Order: sequence, then C-alpha cells, then structure tokens
Amino acid sequence: MNQNTQNKTNNAKNEHKQNGRNTYHDNHKNNDARQDKKEAHNQNHYDNHRKEHGEHVNRTYKYLAFVSFSESKKVYSFGCNDNNYHVGDDVVVETIRGQELGKIVKETETFIPNGMEIKPILRKATEKDLKQVEINAEKAKKAMEICNECIAKLGLDMNLIEAEYTLDCSKIIFVYVADERVDFRELLKDLASIFKCRIELRQIGPRNKSKIIGGLGMCGMETCCSRFLNDFDVVSINMAKNQLLALNIQKLSGQCGKLMCCLKYEDGQYKKLREGLPKMNSQIEYKGSRYRITSMNVLLQQVKIENKEDVQFLSFQELWPDIDFSDR
Repeated sequence: MNQNTQNKTNNAKNEHKQNGRNTYHDNHKNNDARQDKKEAHNQNHYDNHRKEHGEHVNRTYKYLAFVSFSESKKVYSFGCNDNNYHVGDDVVVETIRGQELGKIVKETETFIPNGMEIKPILRKATEKDLKQVEINAEKAKKAMEICNECIAKLGLDMNLIEAEYTLDCSKIIFVYVADERVDFRELLKDLASIFKCRIELRQIGPRNKSKIIGGLGMCGMETCCSRFLNDFDVVSINMAKNQLLALNIQKLSGQCGKLMCCLKYEDGQYKKLREGLPKMNSQIEYKGSRYRITSMNVLLQQVKIENKEDVQFLSFQELWPDIDFSDR
C-alpha cells in the first residue's frame, strides 16, 4: 500500500471515529429527559446499591412534604422538587418497604438539608393507584387465609394479625404476635413459593396489637392507641401511686394487658401539685397533736388526717400555710 492510500485510510478512520463521537453525544443529549426520568424512577434501587457498598446516601430536594399513612396517624417527611402538593392529596412515595400510598397532611416547606436521608415522593396518586389499593386489600385477605393454613400445618405458636401488600405488590408484610420467639424459616419458604414476591414476617407486641385491632377503653371511648397515639411511652406503677390510685393492676390495665397509657397524661401535673407535700401515711403535727395523713385529693387540695381520738378534713392551705398553692 503506497503512502497516499495509507493517509486516505487513516483519515477515513478518524472521520468515522469523530462521527461516532458526535452521534453518541447527540443521542446522549437527546435522551437526557428520558434518562433523568428513569433515574428518578430507579433512585431507590440505586441508593440501596450504594448502601450495600458502604456509601452514604443523602439526596437534596427543593421542598419537604409531610405524609401520613392509613394505618398510622404519624407524619413522615418526604422530599420533592415540585411544590404542587397540597393537604389532602393522595401521593405515591418510596419507603423502606417499597412503594406506598400516603396522604399529604401539611403544606410543603422549603427543604433544609440536615444530614438525614429523605425518601422521595414519586407522583400524585392516579386512579390506577387508588384502584390498586383496593385490589391489594382483597389480595391481602386471601393471603391471610393462606398464611394461617401454613401456620396450622407447621404447628407454629403464633397469631397472625394482618397482611398488607406494598402498592407495587413487590412485597407482602405479615404481622403477628407470639409469646415466644418463633422459628418461621419453613413458613417463610412456603410463603415465598406461593406468593412469588418478597415476604416480611413482623412480630409486634401486645400494645401494637391493640392499636391495630382497636376497641373501647374503660372510659367508654375508643382506645388511645388506635385513635391518636403514634409512639408508646413507658408507663410505670409509680405513676398510679403518684396519682393516689388504688393499686389494682387489673383495673389499671388496658386491653393489651399493660398499664393504661393514660396514666402518663396527668403524671406531670400531679407531680407539680404534690411538690413539697409529705407522702401518704406520713406523721405530721397539727395544733399540737400528732396526726397521720390517710387521704389526699391534690386536685381539690384537700387532705384527711386522723389519730386515735380525732379525724380532720382540711384544705392544703390550712394544713400547710407556708406553701403557696396559688399557681398549682
């Protein structure tokens, strides 16, 4: 091959490479919108991949939206770049469980990065999404029946409470209660082979069981846990003592068998009202005689004292004039 032919060949190759680069660049530019949309759709899978490799995931958004789910009154924060979300809107969000349907319960705010990972709002719920929720509810009922049959067949000591599908049906969550730890490996295998999706078996305690099932408390109203409580605080018998209640555990317990959550509601007020006062059954001196405190009503600020010869019903101010009760 002579020199002129070699030069022509090299020039043709270089021109072909350059055209290829230009074509790739143009195609890449034209596909930006589609790629961005695809990236947003698959962002959760990408983040999970990064987490698996020890990378920190911290997305940034323009706005922060506040979403609640049907099974809970708790409000969760989700990120979005569109301020077109308003209170009452049904939205599809990405959670650690998968895609779920939620409702906007508070107007959006400007997003301020705080180092916490925020999942995104994927879109406003469509008619198809709302219909899918109804379909999933029916499928969950059938899944409950199948799971109960599997539990009975394996002889497992567990009580199934509910089943729930994620919106995209990529996962089904079975919620159960059990007195002891349950080895559900065989059950998990059976369920995975039947439903052909990811399976989660979640054990909950008696308080959460009551929250899901609901009911009426001894006050005649719907139980607090099913009506408005999102988190359960520690409730101790000392709270009942502080409120001068009879220590009858059966009467102080709710449907869950635990001490009633409402014992905590007024505990702080009772502590304030009793500040500086002697304890029940304490020995005190009144008008030169020794008495024992046998009863006390901190709300009415009245106290009953007695000894072998006498019984007195007094106000707090009469018995303890040096204490200022005006701000209690």
